Amino acid sequence: LRMSRLFLYTISLLVTLTLAGCGFHLRSAPNLPDNVNAVIVDSAKTHALLSRALYKRVTVYGLNGVYAQDATTLDNGVVVFLMPEKLERRLLSVYPSGQVAEYELIYTVRYKVQFPDQEAILATFDVIRDYQDDPDHVLAKSRELDIVLDEMRNEAADIIIRRLSSQATMTYQGQ
Repeated sequence: LRMSRLFLYTISLLVTLTLAGCGFHLRSAPNLPDNVNAVIVDSAKTHALLSRALYKRVTVYGLNGVYAQDATTLDNGVVVFLMPEKLERRLLSVYPSGQVAEYELIYTVRYKVQFPDQEAILATFDVIRDYQDDPDHVLAKSRELDIVLDEMRNEAADIIIRRLSSQATMTYQGQ
């Protein structure tokens, strides 16, 4: 009993030291500089779904989100301009009958960030998901595809917000 307890303590200590040594730490809420009072979401009407997802996620993170058309009174806001997004489907596998069984969905997001009194930063990233298609359940798979695309937009919005925090740190440390 004493030996097994010593073994458990040793294992616990090793796991703790390994996690601490590799730089692992829990992710905190994104921080923006003190002189930034809002995240202004701007996009063309064709990007309304991503724009809406970003606005919702900004407020979930406790940041002040504002749509560009409502931002006329704000002086110190980070402007996030969403550029045309792109969705690609790549074939991953087929059924023996030759029908498509699985796709890889690649959602490419491009955006420009403008911090107050700073140069604009252009950024691009991909959100990738596998999607299994079933020709026997077209209606259900169509609905599932809509859900997957919504999840990809939400993930893209989260990535943008996390990047805003790191881009703000890099931008304002350079001054």
